[in-house]
Amino acid sequence: MNTQKKAAQKLWAENKYLVLSKSQKIYKEIREYLKTDTANPDELKLLIDNALKLDENKSEIINALQHIWGYFKNSAGKDEKTHFLHLISRYKENKIDQNEVLSYLSTLLKKYPNKYLEASTIFNQQPRRKASGYVVLIRWLQSALIPLLRRRASGY
Repeated sequence: MNTQKKAAQKLWAENKYLVLSKSQKIYKEIREYLKTDTANPDELKLLIDNALKLDENKSEIINALQHIWGYFKNSAGKDEKTHFLHLISRYKENKIDQNEVLSYLSTLLKKYPNKYLEASTIFNQQPRRKASGYVVLIRWLQSALIPLLRRRASGY
C-alpha cells in the first residue's frame, strides 16, 4: 500500500464518525473512494470538509452516536445503556443538544478506554459546554455509585 493511501486511511479513521454524524451518504462515498488505488489525504480532506459544511440532521447524528455506542455495549452496564437511550430520546425531543450525548459517550470512553475512538475527531472537534459540578456528580452517581449499591444489595 502506498504512503498516500495509508495517510488517507489514517485521516479517515480519525474523522469517520464526525462524517457519519453529518451524512451517511458521504460516509459511504468516502469508503468507496478509499478502495481506489488513487486515494490520497488531500482529496479525502475535501470530501470530509464537504460533509462538515452540512447542517445538523438529527437522524444522521443519532446514527453516528449509536455506532459509537456499539464500542461500549458489551462493557457498559444496564444503567449506562438506559442513560444513553434516555439521552438519545431527550435529544430527539430537542430537550438537549448532541453535545450532551457526546459528553456522556466521552465519559464512557474514559471508563472503557478505546484507542481507536480516543483518536476520533467527533470527540475533540465538537464544541462542548463545561459540565457543572452538579452534572459531574450526577454522572458519577449513574456510572459508579448506583451499580455498586445494587451489587451490595444483591449480596455480591
